[in-house]
Amino acid sequence: MEKKNIDWANLGFCYVQTDYRFVSNYKNGAWDEGVLTEDANVVMNECACVLQYAQTIFEGMKAYTTADGRIVTFRPDLNGERMEQSAKRLEMPVFPKDKFVEAVLKTIRANEAYVPPYGSGATLYVRPYMFGINSVIGVKPADEYQFRVFTTPVGPYFKGGVKPLTIRISDFDRAAPNGTGHIKAGLNYAMSLHAIMDAHKQGYDENMYLDAATRTKVEETGGANFLFVTKDGKVVTPKSESILPSITRRSLMQVAKEYLGLEAEEREVYVDELKDFAECGLCGTAAVISPVGKVVDHGKEICFPSGMDQMGPVTRKLYETLTGIQMGTIKAPLGWVVEA
Repeated sequence: MEKKNIDWANLGFCYVQTDYRFVSNYKNGAWDEGVLTEDANVVMNECACVLQYAQTIFEGMKAYTTADGRIVTFRPDLNGERMEQSAKRLEMPVFPKDKFVEAVLKTIRANEAYVPPYGSGATLYVRPYMFGINSVIGVKPADEYQFRVFTTPVGPYFKGGVKPLTIRISDFDRAAPNGTGHIKAGLNYAMSLHAIMDAHKQGYDENMYLDAATRTKVEETGGANFLFVTKDGKVVTPKSESILPSITRRSLMQVAKEYLGLEAEEREVYVDELKDFAECGLCGTAAVISPVGKVVDHGKEICFPSGMDQMGPVTRKLYETLTGIQMGTIKAPLGWVVEA
């Protein structure tokens, strides 16, 4: 298929409407088969549950053109599993994992002309989401739901190259110990908006949220998991029931062990330990790994030896290996790369 006439090299990380999106409706206790549609608009009543009580969940993933010209996506089954868990926690009907993967691949194929070419630095961002659509005025779950998948071509998350971030330890709490921090619900992100805007006003790139119960342990940022490297080369990521189980983080931990031969562990990470780490990064779909050069704890600077100019050596190896797997230049573990 001929590609759209888009300046791929200068794409920003923003929404560009594509030709098709997938839509499936849940009514009378069952999902319909779903269709591809050219209509990008969602029509609902003013009293729709999603508008009143924020009953909505979503996923984020990407489609790529590999070095040999195939269009693929990365571990969509795990996104499907995570959406199932999110749905259960918000009392929404599960959209089955196999149907989720099928809908994602169908939407990518329908928008093949928008998948950026290999080497352009751009990708096709894929956004599956679900929400309560019928009118609800009492506080209760909806009876009817809509599941949708849209796509948009996006440029690299960091325009002009990756520079280490400066983040602050936030006084805001991201999630309660028995709350919804472990699911990908829109309400979690709404709660982080004030904190991130405040961080930006103070000159920081992001927030480091601590556990709400003791405020002694590292959790995550508003939209990414933390990954640390010790001075002897071990990869460490925080363990908590309140953080989102990032697919990128899980993949990087496996890459560390199986491709790079490094020790890697998921455990509780205390704020007091930050000064002892050699490298720090934020991991997620958008940027894979964003290096962190400095954490500021209420005026006290904790500077990582990797510095403020570039990624640390271990972080860079992790980044290059995982992106190589995604782009087809490094052999992927079975099931990681799925052709659309």
